[in-house]
Amino acid sequence: MNQIVFFYSGSEPLIRIVVVGSLAYFSLVLLLRISGKRSLAQLNAFDFVVTVAIGSTLGRLITAKGTSLAEGITAFLTLLLLQYLVSWFTVRSSTFEDLVTADPSLLYFRGQFLPTAMRAQRVTQSQLLAVVRQHQVVSLSAVEAIVMESAGTIAIIPKAADGTPANAAVLDNVRGVS
Repeated sequence: MNQIVFFYSGSEPLIRIVVVGSLAYFSLVLLLRISGKRSLAQLNAFDFVVTVAIGSTLGRLITAKGTSLAEGITAFLTLLLLQYLVSWFTVRSSTFEDLVTADPSLLYFRGQFLPTAMRAQRVTQSQLLAVVRQHQVVSLSAVEAIVMESAGTIAIIPKAADGTPANAAVLDNVRGVS
């Protein structure tokens, strides 16, 4: 019969946590190094799901008595293989890329905030101004565009030093640029 333990159930579970946790941790670090920088890059939706799943797997592996180290490492390998396959297909197929990653969205362009796009991305003008300040831009007149990137980061596209518009190619794949 399972016994409910509130404070201490002996040293065996603690030793298991230390041993399996350490081995799982080093195995995961090794697997992430082998899988390449993509696994640690800024997260798009799929990368985020893989990251959460890896964390969940690691937590379960460390704390669940019935989960073996081999099962945990197999789960890590499966998740990293899926992430590799998705990134492989993403690089080779624009259709697949469109399914997996969001398009960047234009939030500010040539002196105008774009309220419809801002609502769609759930950002406020105050938040965008904070990002402008973080980039140490002293005036919106120096900003050509503000873009929410696929990974959720916000990019500031400055005008050229002489005040001319930025190169349009920089905004080629951004939703909202006409």
